[in-house]
Amino acid sequence: MITQGIHHVSINVTDVDGAKEFYVDVLELVDMPRPDLGFPGAWLQAGQQEIHLLGIDSGQPLKEQHFAFLVDDIDQVTCQLEKHGIKFSKEMNIPNVCRQIFAHDPSGNMIEFNQRITGG
Repeated sequence: MITQGIHHVSINVTDVDGAKEFYVDVLELVDMPRPDLGFPGAWLQAGQQEIHLLGIDSGQPLKEQHFAFLVDDIDQVTCQLEKHGIKFSKEMNIPNVCRQIFAHDPSGNMIEFNQRITGG
């Protein structure tokens, strides 16, 4: 295989500071140094991958388009989202595969939280 995995995902946000507050304060991603690229943004660490926030308003995000965070405990995620007043979907399960919920960041980007089920 010529690829080694996902290095980063870039998402457009309408308010970089508001997005950073969500991703860093609520989801506990790590804020990384970012060079001046000529437009606002932020680079965030999520495990071994990165999320790059682009301060570029390109309109409403596509309804179905999303990215997913792998999580150890979906119940811990729901507690964290509730603690910060973040709305999220009802939990869905794919039998013998995963438990998942969906939420939106302040710019409307859909995010999946996915807990794999082992030993099913």
